[in-house]
Amino acid sequence: MYELANMTWEEVASAVKQGVQTAVLPVGATEQHGPHMGCGMDSAIADTLCKKVAQNSEVILLPTLPYGCSVGHSKRWPGTMALNPKTMIDVISDLGDWVQSSGIRRLVLVNGHVTNAAPLRCALEILRARHDDLMIALVHTAQISERVKKAHHDDAEDWHANHAETALMMALHPEIVREDKLQQADDPDRTDGCVFSHPVNRTSKNGVTGNPSSATKADGQQLFDWMCDDLTALLNKAISEEPPLNQSYNHSILDDAVL
Repeated sequence: MYELANMTWEEVASAVKQGVQTAVLPVGATEQHGPHMGCGMDSAIADTLCKKVAQNSEVILLPTLPYGCSVGHSKRWPGTMALNPKTMIDVISDLGDWVQSSGIRRLVLVNGHVTNAAPLRCALEILRARHDDLMIALVHTAQISERVKKAHHDDAEDWHANHAETALMMALHPEIVREDKLQQADDPDRTDGCVFSHPVNRTSKNGVTGNPSSATKADGQQLFDWMCDDLTALLNKAISEEPPLNQSYNHSILDDAVL
């Protein structure tokens, strides 16, 4: 496995020269996950999933970013450590610059926290406009495939610290879960029919949305297996993908015109 944190610069250069042109950046968050689960859940799933998948794919695994755009969780529950959206855009676009300067030409952002989506997409737009030779993809761990998405949404549409997330941690990181708190942790989704996007302090009594009390280790292992299989398939496709057309971002069609 090509794990950047454990590689020397010579080893990185050698891997790139040998054709390892795809980097994976796991992006997590540090935020409250109800009374029954540790604040590092989102980072744990991004990190664990990407490390597992990188064992079977020709990619360079970058260190996991443990902070994300968690401002919507409010300051009601201690433990959330958030980046503002603009800050996160800058962090990802800066990292993307250094990925490109290392000779890597494909960057896959694997996002473990739902509300990282907007700033990550903005960073993607910036990077692909800035670097004509860099392709960027954004993959959300809860939406890798239809079966993975369905499992995450089974107990709540606006889910958080729910059955799926709790089951995953029971299987992968049991030290994060407080099983003695599970039976009192359930809290319903109150967002159905809402026009506005409300922060979590106005939608949840305890920081949870869903039914973590029904989670089992077996459910988590099954879901993780699906996530690994489906992300591996996606990365193996990304490794060889080329743009549909070979046309420069910065070269205008007007430059070809006869005036």
